[in-house]
Amino acid sequence: MAETAQAVDTTRESGPLPSPRARRRYAIVLASLIVLAVVFGAGLLVWDNPVPFGTAGFWKVAELRGTSIIVMGVVAVCQATATVSFQTVTNNRIVTPSIMGFESLYVAVQTSSVYFLGAAGILAVQGRIQFVLQIALMVGFSLLLYGWLLSGRFGSIHVMLLIGIVIGGGLGSVSAFMQRLLTPSEFDVLTARLFGNVSNANPDDLPVAIPLCIAAAALLWLRSRRLNVVALGRNVSTALGIRHRSEVMITLLLVSVLMAVSTALVGPMTFLGFLVATLAYQFADTYDHKRIFPIAVLIGFVVLAGSYFIMRHVFYAQGVVSIIIELIGGSVFLIVILRKGRL
Repeated sequence: MAETAQAVDTTRESGPLPSPRARRRYAIVLASLIVLAVVFGAGLLVWDNPVPFGTAGFWKVAELRGTSIIVMGVVAVCQATATVSFQTVTNNRIVTPSIMGFESLYVAVQTSSVYFLGAAGILAVQGRIQFVLQIALMVGFSLLLYGWLLSGRFGSIHVMLLIGIVIGGGLGSVSAFMQRLLTPSEFDVLTARLFGNVSNANPDDLPVAIPLCIAAAALLWLRSRRLNVVALGRNVSTALGIRHRSEVMITLLLVSVLMAVSTALVGPMTFLGFLVATLAYQFADTYDHKRIFPIAVLIGFVVLAGSYFIMRHVFYAQGVVSIIIELIGGSVFLIVILRKGRL
């Protein structure tokens, strides 16, 4: 009996994937998501291409579709990485970065442009300079919020979240007021921009969006071990030698960059990040952010690419993709809340 117990003890391991079964399960999940991502990506490129294969026109159409796939990849990286990191520093798996008012600020900017400049105002906020200005405005807004609410003696993330909700609600009310004063034609033009959609992305913005996305996501991935410690809470992370407030501020800054890039590129996608992060926690089944991030990004791309492929080629309703994603994400949000019984 003693020899058997000793043999069992020698096989025990600790770590993010403590058993061969866990490592095998993670590898299977990762490989499956990669295959699905490749299948849906290739399907969007070549499926139902009206031009004969191999001709110049075929590759031109594939190139145009390839731009949409790149946009989906950027959005997936931004939303997945930002949401997982944000939930870690807030120690809450229900809240998302959208709660900080990024979408409300985007809607306010788009609505103001149409309200003051008419239907042509939509064109006034398009372009690389305007794209950079929107990102700078969103990041600057978040930095003011973080610096004000987290740098004081009584700095609190929970107060920051509440203030973010209030500011987002205020911006939403102002936007709704201006929308009521628009003419029907102006409102129709504006509405197309207020729903998150890959077609909203301007290819000229990608040379700015891609480097920002890669840099911020890479920094968060490199800080995975620190995020693992921050997830243990302020007291534990401080006892382990981590400067908790500094880590939170740096992470929130990178999250702000990612969310600003995603929102300025395609528009609001409130529940996409929450849906992706929730599924990533279930599939990855580990606390290690270095392993959660790849799963979350792949799930985000599979959800986006799969939704667009199915809605475009099966139901022929490409324009409602973001609405369905938000509907599913919102439903998952309600289910999680009802199961947890609290926010």
